[in-house]
Amino acid sequence: MLNDLSTPLSLLKTRRSGRPRDLVEPGPDAAQLREIFEIAARTPDHGKLHPWRFIHVPKSARGAFHSLLGDAYRAANPEPGRLELEAVERFANQAPELVIVTFRPVDSPRIPLWEQELSCGAACMNLLSAAHALGYAGGWVTGWAATSEQVTRAFASQENERIAGFIFIGTPGVALEERPRPDLDEVVTEWKG
Repeated sequence: MLNDLSTPLSLLKTRRSGRPRDLVEPGPDAAQLREIFEIAARTPDHGKLHPWRFIHVPKSARGAFHSLLGDAYRAANPEPGRLELEAVERFANQAPELVIVTFRPVDSPRIPLWEQELSCGAACMNLLSAAHALGYAGGWVTGWAATSEQVTRAFASQENERIAGFIFIGTPGVALEERPRPDLDEVVTEWKG
């Protein structure tokens, strides 16, 4: 277990991201992954549109994922160096579990796109919090692959769907670092009316 997760507040106070390259076995099992998805889907979602989707890429599919990323990287960078290709391979194979979250906007006269984007981000955060509650760490990354048309086409089920992030989940192989948090005086104000 990462920290004291015995209360909801301690859970929220101790959640932090893990670098995907530092996440090791064990990862969540199938039942835990299902529970993570159930919790992630309990996201604020005005209009019940669920404008997001979770795509699990199991270890058994990581070779195919690596091939997809390699092909997409070469298409955008016709003469990649050895180190670039090694970085693509590391990205594809890091951490025990990988979930790709896509943003799938729904045409709605009542629910603006902005609210749907917020819901997608909230779903990602719920997914990370659920993984943490089960004693794992997660890392949410984007990078070139999230904006690659070739990679997006492989995971999109509709034309305007795009990748919100790659969420890697596992057990921290090194101590998680606490990053500086904003000074509350910089981000909290009181409206005086």
